[in-house]
Amino acid sequence: MSNDKISTVALGNGGPQVGVQGLGCMGMTYAYGPTDETEARATLGRALDRGVTLFDTADVYGHGRNEEFISPFVRAHRDEITLATKFAIERREDDPSFQRIRNDRAYIRASVEGSLRRLGVDHIDLYYMHRRDVEVPMEDTVGAMAELVAEGKVGHLGLSEVSPGELRTAHKVHPIAAVQSEWSLFSRDVEQGVVATAAELDIAFVPYSPLGRGFLTGSFVQADAELTSDDWRRMQPRFTGENAAANAALLEPVRRIAGERGATPGQIALAWVQQRARVHGLAVIPIPGTRRRSRIEENLASISMELTAAELAELEPIADKVAGGRYADMSFTAVGRE
Repeated sequence: MSNDKISTVALGNGGPQVGVQGLGCMGMTYAYGPTDETEARATLGRALDRGVTLFDTADVYGHGRNEEFISPFVRAHRDEITLATKFAIERREDDPSFQRIRNDRAYIRASVEGSLRRLGVDHIDLYYMHRRDVEVPMEDTVGAMAELVAEGKVGHLGLSEVSPGELRTAHKVHPIAAVQSEWSLFSRDVEQGVVATAAELDIAFVPYSPLGRGFLTGSFVQADAELTSDDWRRMQPRFTGENAAANAALLEPVRRIAGERGATPGQIALAWVQQRARVHGLAVIPIPGTRRRSRIEENLASISMELTAAELAELEPIADKVAGGRYADMSFTAVGRE
């Protein structure tokens, strides 16, 4: 087990230095079935030991419980980490079917206070608009977020699942440090515009689900047959039925390259994402989620892997052949607003 720390990169123009790979904390308590909380807490510590400093959560993950779960770790290491959380997705515990997006000023202010309370901190390093409410002008939303920076409650601003035009508009109101969206061998729609815009504006890109929610690791094929009844992936179009079988077949070159290198498929998938930084000329800080220390070691090993031109050519066609959308309802993303 290595004790070497990973290298760092600036989180956007004027942003803090963070490890070149972060950690998505959602699955530690939410969406992906049962978890061992003791191991999950140990995973947080091991990640920090290896130089992972960007830790990502959101108020909607388990109605705030994910923020509460990582709070002791955050408070114990407050000066060592860059804490990211998000607002905008409103859900109700008493009505699981209820969901709406809110970007209005009153909601933003209530949300940040709730996150600060649950996390047990006096400021959030990186505060994201989780999803875009197109009924609220972007200038108003970012203006309200900028007030939080002025008040010292937030250090830097981020946006998730936005179009190039929305990113430009926001950046004119207040500097945006990071933009977050799904980006992986299976999900490359961000390359149609927002990646280039982020590069032009010197904004870091934070890919979430860089391992395709675990599918790219080969850890499951048919979600409805292999995952527990409370696992959110059972409802996603790519992971069930004929789509899942077709998509599993697309992983053949990933498995072959991994075998030739003595690596895992997940490491190849992550190496591809890490290499996007050089391909597109911007800081790329993927946030694979895990709740096991062994996965931290596996994921971080991908940073030093350099895929060859021939390997990249083998992987290039995959995304265009993927069956099924990222979500059952793609209006939840920036697709269609590009």
